[in-house]
Amino acid sequence: MKSPTQHHYFLVSERRAVPSNCAMAHTSSNVQARLLEKVLSIVEHERLVSGIDETKKVVEFVHPEELKKLLQLAIQREGRSLEEIEQVLETVVRYSVKTQHPFFFNQLYGGIDEVALAGAWLTEALNTNQHTFEVAPVFTLVEHYVITRLVELFGWQEGDGIFSPGGSMSNMYAMVLARYKKNPEVKRLGMSAMKPLVAFTSDQSHYSIGKAASWIGLGMDNVVKVQTDSWGRMIPEALKEAVAAARARGCEPFFVLATSGTTVFGAFDPLDTLADVCRDENLWLHVDACWGGTAIISKKHRHLLQGIHRADSVAWNPHKMLGVPLQCSPFLMRHKGLLHECNAANATYLFQQDKFYDVSYDTGDKSIQCGRKVDAFKLYFLLTCHGMDEMERRVDAAFKAAEYLATQVAQRSEFRPVLGAAQGTNTCFWYIPPSLRQQQENAEWWQKVAKVAPRLKERLVRAGSFLVGYQPVPEKGLVNFFRMVNTCYPEPQLRHMDRLLDEMDSLGADL
Repeated sequence: MKSPTQHHYFLVSERRAVPSNCAMAHTSSNVQARLLEKVLSIVEHERLVSGIDETKKVVEFVHPEELKKLLQLAIQREGRSLEEIEQVLETVVRYSVKTQHPFFFNQLYGGIDEVALAGAWLTEALNTNQHTFEVAPVFTLVEHYVITRLVELFGWQEGDGIFSPGGSMSNMYAMVLARYKKNPEVKRLGMSAMKPLVAFTSDQSHYSIGKAASWIGLGMDNVVKVQTDSWGRMIPEALKEAVAAARARGCEPFFVLATSGTTVFGAFDPLDTLADVCRDENLWLHVDACWGGTAIISKKHRHLLQGIHRADSVAWNPHKMLGVPLQCSPFLMRHKGLLHECNAANATYLFQQDKFYDVSYDTGDKSIQCGRKVDAFKLYFLLTCHGMDEMERRVDAAFKAAEYLATQVAQRSEFRPVLGAAQGTNTCFWYIPPSLRQQQENAEWWQKVAKVAPRLKERLVRAGSFLVGYQPVPEKGLVNFFRMVNTCYPEPQLRHMDRLLDEMDSLGADL
């Protein structure tokens, strides 16, 4: 008979020999140890966490159909040999984007701090669930402590919160809580007896607000996009007018989503003035600070969040700018107890009230999830190991790099700033190739400019030199432009900003 270990997927079958250079027993524990050692050796050899060689590619780009062949994806009845498994790991790393590379500027996240990664590895190995103190005594207390500190950081006297699977879910939490506060009966009766609810957000806000409206039965058409100024900031007077128009239609305004650090422009909505409107109109004010919320750590830049303490709720993603491993997304609110009141289902097989310890630490019923990762520990471990002064220094460095890049864009004739300056750590600009310089800038000229960013992006990706995002903003009449974002880790260098512009000019000169 075969032993149970011989049927284990990751173990060598009886017809496949362990590689001769592998001095290890043919046992489950040794194979698992070998795999963990292999992963660690790849991380160290490829310098995936920090210190990736700038001369290495950010990505080894391969088109999907070709990549399928290279990966040799297969799950069969018989497990693979250890040698084959190690090859799988190496192939995965080779063709994955190195988001830790100093030249990865593609999305609103990037490298991971090695301290935070150590915390993440530990939580993965412990593999427990955040829902009760019973199964996560340490992590339950850590989340409670971190939420308390963050509530203070964002300026509230008291409050509550939870770590969610991401900013999109945090925004949905806010909308659900606002609806419940408007009419608690919605939890039991649903929305059929209510007036049509209307939410408001800027025309530059994250797309998740529309998805949230769809998911909770509000309807995407009941999310009103409010006009923004030339910098992409919501106009308070336009919000007032939109609210009045919704009431005139017989609808019930209930929720405003402001943004601190919009996805494209990095714009910060005027929170104090918007809070005045929400106070006067009895509306829930939620701030999507997933990107720009990190400015709260910096004495120099926290003014961008002026008024955030007046919000009802805030979403923040430390996995974006701070280098915490994905995912790490605290959702915070100033209404203590409302999370539990709104979301609790009182499952008696999990949240028994006659346990032998203080059941107030069983916080899982505040969540829409049951299974929930212990994400708070990653943030706690980062902050407690480095300290807030180091975090502030990193945040300031990211802002400085963005400001420097904006200055260089304005000074170089081959580039054109979209806004004139950086907002947050976003810098937006066009590249103008020689063929389009010193020409009449009419509609036809702009149509040609619109084609530059996609083609130049392709060349950057194929070269593997930089990953930088681009997009149009149709509602403002802006054709495709580059959106360069700086995060705190790896710490951006001013010479990297120059190198990016030089590389773009080199690869785009013949466009």
